[in-house]
Amino acid sequence: MKQSRMRLFAPVVIATALVLAGCSTSNLGGSSDTDPSADSGPIKIGAVLDITGVGASLGVPEQNTLKMLAAQLKDEGGINGRDVELIILDDESTEDGAAKATAKLIESEGVDLIIGASRTGPSLAMRPLAEAAEIPLISVAANAAIVDGAKWVFKTTQNDVTVLESILNDAEKKGYTKLALVRDATGFGEGIADYITSLGAERGITLVTTESFEPSATDFTPQMTNVRGSDADAVIIWGINPAAGLAQKAYVQLGVNKPVYQSHGIANQAFFDAAGDSANGVIAAMGRLLVTEQLPADNAQRPVIEKFQADYSAAYGEQPSTFGGHAFDAWHIAVNAIEKVGTDANALRDELEQAEFIGISGEYKMTPENHSGLDASALILAEAQDGRWILLKD
Repeated sequence: MKQSRMRLFAPVVIATALVLAGCSTSNLGGSSDTDPSADSGPIKIGAVLDITGVGASLGVPEQNTLKMLAAQLKDEGGINGRDVELIILDDESTEDGAAKATAKLIESEGVDLIIGASRTGPSLAMRPLAEAAEIPLISVAANAAIVDGAKWVFKTTQNDVTVLESILNDAEKKGYTKLALVRDATGFGEGIADYITSLGAERGITLVTTESFEPSATDFTPQMTNVRGSDADAVIIWGINPAAGLAQKAYVQLGVNKPVYQSHGIANQAFFDAAGDSANGVIAAMGRLLVTEQLPADNAQRPVIEKFQADYSAAYGEQPSTFGGHAFDAWHIAVNAIEKVGTDANALRDELEQAEFIGISGEYKMTPENHSGLDASALILAEAQDGRWILLKD
């Protein structure tokens, strides 16, 4: 499964490898073994985000969050007396754009660490470049393939497998034995049908039909007509906004009339903007940011989330989304590690691999075997009701 997903991005990787071919590893990394100034001068943190294109509903709040946090850090005097320079590049929601932006950050900007990308496909295109250059990369995307077997790549989003387990556990409890899947046709949806098939087998659940859509799609009539004609007990829509919201709207308009789950890719206001009243009744597995006021007072994440919400609202006049939270966590995990060990690449990688942090998306505990640092406890189930999420299970 992982090999087939990685092959999708081979042309991008090969093309960008040619760009980096003339650069030695000593010119690309931040290791003090080859660069005596590695722990002096400004610290450079790069970011590659989906600021324009189909992933903008993710990338824009991530960009806002990083800019806000960088300004806060500047006011605090930087890291151990060193200034921190944040360099954000737009990948235009493409794998090729992500690879080129990563190459620029490594080759031209000499960054010490990279955050990004916003989505799975662009993150997978960045991974081999970070591994080859031996520069830490913290993705803010979901697919487990981003970090599977990686040495230099980490991530702050809950793994898609864990999200599916939460959904399938709920489906099993409710007696659903046949599911239909309507998925994003990009890297975010790649392999989801296989995961449902394997995880479902343990729960007596089978996948009876799979439909796909491009993230730029606006018409979902063929997919929802096929799902309506299936014998599925319930449906999983797996995508990001606005497409996921529009798919939900079509789902209701075409009278599919089956219970529906959506992925954590809808955890922002853009879902309600696109779906309208059709969102009512949707169940999603997500982090806690959108149900903060419903959390127990002693929840360890609650004060962290509340401060982030207050800061973001003061800076931008609106509440942050879950995706801004992924960037928040990536930034703080990176800054905490740099504060402890500096910018020597190997020391920084080793520190990231043992990072522990209470963040927006969960309570992280990175290990050599787990470069996402989150488990099922990072997720809750919530139901959409009248433009807000109602906590079902914590």
